[in-house]
Amino acid sequence: MSFRKNFVGASIAAALLALLPASPALAGVVVAASGPSAKTYPVGRKIGPTDKIVLQAGDTLTVLDEKGTRVLRGAGSYTLATQTGADKSNTFALLTRQRSAQRMRTGAVRDSNTGPVTRPNLWYVDVRQAGPMCLADPTEVRLWRPATAGEQLYAIGVGPSQVASRASFGDGDMLTVWDLSQAPITDGAKYVIAGGDGKPNEITFRVLDPVPEDAEALAATLIEMGCNAQLDVLSSAMIASEE
Repeated sequence: MSFRKNFVGASIAAALLALLPASPALAGVVVAASGPSAKTYPVGRKIGPTDKIVLQAGDTLTVLDEKGTRVLRGAGSYTLATQTGADKSNTFALLTRQRSAQRMRTGAVRDSNTGPVTRPNLWYVDVRQAGPMCLADPTEVRLWRPATAGEQLYAIGVGPSQVASRASFGDGDMLTVWDLSQAPITDGAKYVIAGGDGKPNEITFRVLDPVPEDAEALAATLIEMGCNAQLDVLSSAMIASEE
């Protein structure tokens, strides 16, 4: 009797599951567009995997989906489902990994490339860039510079002449810790970073709560928050190479 009840129960559960609609594939999001069709496919537009994308001569459309960043160029009809590429989930996981500042050596990231250097983690604060900066965790903040040679001192203030804190990079270091005890960060907080022989840059912090767990949702959030520099880092790192 017990076996019969379990069997009937399992059969009913299976039948109910079969009636549920299948989970739709995640949509891609436009992260860059240029050319005649840019108005049709503005940054932030969602595109389903089987949606037809019609481009004209001179068009370039960059779409970020679950497979990575897709760059479509020139006249033609495209769908994301037919654009093959290597899985970029590991790249996304590394780029968005959150690690404790106390467990992070400031010299752990080295400039070993001969080409342009970009921050290896989306949540590092680039000392060169102004504008909105999205954070996953405002209690673990690190400044990043794109070089390792020489010592550099930066002033962090609430205005051009109101210094709240200082941050020092040692020779060989690309990372240093932001002193939250002197310059606390909340959603909407604004700070000016000056030093390193560069112009002062004002940053407005946006704290993400919750933090999107997939690339296309995070891209859409970065667009909504105006964190365009981080969007560029994300889309560049997620470029899908052909399989």
